[in-house]
Amino acid sequence: MGNEHREQPFRWDKADIFTLPRPKFPKKAVITGGMPYGNKELHFGHVGGVFVQADVLARFLRDRIGKDNVVFVSGTDCYGSPIVESYRSLCEKGEFSGTIEDFVRKNHQSQKETLGKYNISLSLFAASGLDDAKAEHEKVTEELMELWYKNGWMEKLVTRQFYDAKAGQFLNGRQVVGRCPVENCNSDKGYADECSMGHQYMPEDLIDPKSTLTGETPEMRDVTNWYIDLTKFQSLMDEYVDVISQKETVRPLVANTIREFMTPPMVYVKNEYTEAYEEIKAELPDHQLNTAANKTSFSLEFKNLSDRDKAREVLGAHDIRFRAGKTLVPFRLTGNIEWGVPAPVIDGEEGLTIWVWPESLWAPISFTRTYLKQQGKDENEWKEYWCSPDAEVYQFIGQDNIYFYGIAEMAMFMAAQGKENLTVHPEKGQLTLPTLVANNHILFLNKKASSSGAVKPPMAADLLNYYTPEQLRAHFLSLGLGLKSVSFQPKPLNPVANEKDPDPVLKEGKLLSNVFNRVARSCFYTAQKYNDGKLPLGQVSEEVLKEAKETILRYEQYMYRFEFHSVMNLMDTYIRNANKYWAKNIAVAEKEDSQELRLQVLRDVFHMVRVAMVLMHPVAPEGTELLLSYLGFDASFWSWEKIFDGMDAFVTGEEHTLKFLEPKFDFFPMHESQLEF
Repeated sequence: MGNEHREQPFRWDKADIFTLPRPKFPKKAVITGGMPYGNKELHFGHVGGVFVQADVLARFLRDRIGKDNVVFVSGTDCYGSPIVESYRSLCEKGEFSGTIEDFVRKNHQSQKETLGKYNISLSLFAASGLDDAKAEHEKVTEELMELWYKNGWMEKLVTRQFYDAKAGQFLNGRQVVGRCPVENCNSDKGYADECSMGHQYMPEDLIDPKSTLTGETPEMRDVTNWYIDLTKFQSLMDEYVDVISQKETVRPLVANTIREFMTPPMVYVKNEYTEAYEEIKAELPDHQLNTAANKTSFSLEFKNLSDRDKAREVLGAHDIRFRAGKTLVPFRLTGNIEWGVPAPVIDGEEGLTIWVWPESLWAPISFTRTYLKQQGKDENEWKEYWCSPDAEVYQFIGQDNIYFYGIAEMAMFMAAQGKENLTVHPEKGQLTLPTLVANNHILFLNKKASSSGAVKPPMAADLLNYYTPEQLRAHFLSLGLGLKSVSFQPKPLNPVANEKDPDPVLKEGKLLSNVFNRVARSCFYTAQKYNDGKLPLGQVSEEVLKEAKETILRYEQYMYRFEFHSVMNLMDTYIRNANKYWAKNIAVAEKEDSQELRLQVLRDVFHMVRVAMVLMHPVAPEGTELLLSYLGFDASFWSWEKIFDGMDAFVTGEEHTLKFLEPKFDFFPMHESQLEF
């Protein structure tokens, strides 16, 4: 049978868009952006890899379901050992003076200002350890901890923690550095119980640990902390992954990454230790040996973590090196770091603080509550956003954080339901399981950039010395980070760029500054010259209406799936088509000197400009809102309740006069560094 008879997979974007059901959006929505640590300014990855995409969805939903139904929150992650270590180091070098709170506040303010420069329209950019949000965050922490304890999900575990005898203190987080013990992870930035790639492990598994305080190899001492045992959520998490795998709104990256941890406890041993293993295998707990051809190691699979840990002790005693596999492990809630959210005193455990990762997962709830209280809302209003089947929470994160948001957070939110009848489909009054929108890495000049790595990323604020915010927003969206890791290659910062090479960052910006700008002002100038500066009212051509409706429907589907690169491709086609339609038809009108034809072209292209404005409003808010001010309409222009209507729908009288547009006016100006004088 020939290939022409082979069944092809369904592609909705190749189908007749007019026959497809339209997406259903929530009545209320919370959008969150991953929280940056309070020890640094924002680099380009924070903005280009998370915040721009989150902002575009927030702006779209405000237009789509109403601005009063959308809350967009994020904030500075104030606590944790990375901040403590940065503060200690800078004070030691004499590069900062003041309290740790002063240090965090300084960075918080810098982050907030940078986001403002990029037109990131947060309802609230808070800080987990500052001002109103601090008090609310401590309250939410206490409520959740007591609820988990009441529901029987919290348990105390005695574990081994690093202790620097020379410094005379326990070591937390990034005060310990070694190599990650997880199989196939090459990170040499392994910290106390997680590595730079987001892998979790028990502290005693870290390879070659060193104290950052003294450089000494730390001891292991017993400590008691609160945990939620993720292994008890195995079946629920399996069901959860199956559910999200079927959702159009969840990227494969999320489900695939979570599945990597849905495996039995395992250790991996290099083949060179095969004989040594054979000699001691009888001492190991019951296990399954897995071997494969062309592999450099074999694996030992255990029934539970306890058996795996016993096996680790046996292997270590016989000097057999091994690495742990990805699996579910108890998730630590508390620690003994002084700079942290105070943990409530439960079952007599005093003096504990919350580990930074868990409290950062529920911080968006704290920030939502803080924002709504600042707006004078009822104290339970937040539940309409976080605990209602009619609401949705969208969390924008980087791929390295999927473990925390996709596994730990989901388990903690399920644990808030109670001990019985746990479900991955929460009912009203129970915490919503957020939709995770995870992006792949945004690289810099083809390399993964990190503030703590060899390749330093450019600061987000510094990029504005070369580009406008709208040029950068459009470019970041076009990269398609939902599909794969992509390199950001700004020509001014690329040492190997040829002077005659085009700047990759400007491609999407030129759609705005050249094409969209040209067609929009052509309409204004023609209306000023031939129609007394008035908007031409009347019927838009059928072909123009059909293309506009098709574009709107495709755009809506793309936004529903967070396919922002497809949004940009779609708008590139539509705006260029508007320009071509104008050039072709206005030339005919001028040649025939037909006022009737000229006004019809104006009606048609003003309609195309109208559609392009609404659809580009989330992407380029500054330019489109400037355009709106010259059209002379109010903010109802953006509402999707009138998305298929033309401009006539906004005219209150028999005619509408446009604001006069000066010669060579730019709705989407280029950066001054790009201008030729």
